[in-house]
Formats: sequence, structure tokens, C-alpha cells
Amino acid sequence: MKVAAYARVSTSDKDQDPETQCIALRDFARVQGWEIVGEYVHHAPANDPLHRTAWRKLLDDAAKRRFQAVLVFKLDRAFRSVKHMHDTLAVWEVQGIGFVSVREGFDTRTALGRLLLNLLASLAEFELEVLSERVKAGMDRARRQGVHIGRPPVTARAGFAERWAAVRADLEAGRISRSEAARRLDCRYATLLRLLNIMAVPAPK
Repeated sequence: MKVAAYARVSTSDKDQDPETQCIALRDFARVQGWEIVGEYVHHAPANDPLHRTAWRKLLDDAAKRRFQAVLVFKLDRAFRSVKHMHDTLAVWEVQGIGFVSVREGFDTRTALGRLLLNLLASLAEFELEVLSERVKAGMDRARRQGVHIGRPPVTARAGFAERWAAVRADLEAGRISRSEAARRLDCRYATLLRLLNIMAVPAPK
């Protein structure tokens, strides 16, 4: 069977070398009688897709069906969350590509592996629902306590007084339009109109 070997160490793992994982993957594949047709290796955090170029290359080659399985040393080397794992493996299942983790003994080509995948998917869905409920409850509690949710009001932002003084002077002199004033204050046009009314600043025609 042709397999792809994937290894990753985080940029914070200064004392780790991905070659350590690669050696273990080569040994495992040799014992199984598998052929490693590609090694995808890099230093990058799991949640940094921009710098995970080897991972993107692996996904592209998987779509082209250049191998029958992806081999990793540990689950967390490949995935940033349970949901990310489930979504990726669901795509690979359609593509006919299995997934094998040496450390956890996870193999989606087996009935047990597929069962574990479904269990993890259920846990991921449950985790998201619980998190959503907690966030909603926390926001409701904060509102009842008078805590503002979201971005602070324009007038409460750092440096507003200085920006407003400059914008007001330009507005009164007719040097800028209301749209430009809103842009400089980083607020919506309707917010600017309210500010003009509240601050009693004559708006240019």
C-alpha cells in the first residue's frame, strides 16, 4: 500500500526535530510492508494554516489519490481540533484514503477505526453545543450586569477626543465630507450623524 507520511513540530518546540517522527513513521511503514511515496514535513503551529504549506500539499495530493493512506505519529500532529479531524477524515473517506496514527493506534481502514471516528464526531458536536450554550449564558449574564458586549462605543475608544477635534475642525471648515469624517473616525455614517447631533457640531451641507 502507498502511504503519505506527515510530520510536524510547532515553532515553539525549539528542541524537537521532525526527523524523530519521520524515523518512527518509516519504521512503522516498513513493518507493515507499506511504501511511503511522500514525506510532508514542516515547522508550524497546528492552527496556522498559512505556514502549513506541507499540509496543504498533502491535501492536494490526497485529492489526486496519489496514496491510499496518511500516516502520522500522533493525532495532534495533523489536526488542530476534533472537528478539524472529523471534517478532514470525512473528505478522505470519500476519496478512499485511510488515516493511521502510530501512537494512538487509530486506523480508519478498520471497522474499529471508523467506529472511533463516529464517536469523536459525536463528541465534537456535543462540545460545540456546550460551548455555544456557555457563551450565550455568559453574554446574557454580562448584559444583565450592565457590561457592554461587542466593540466599545466610538466615544470610548482610545484617542477619540483628539481625532474628533481634528475631524470637527475639518467639517466646520468644509474641507472634508461626512463620509470622509466617518472613515477617519472608523464609524458608520449613521453613527457620525448621531455624533454630530450629540456634540452639537454643525454639519456641512
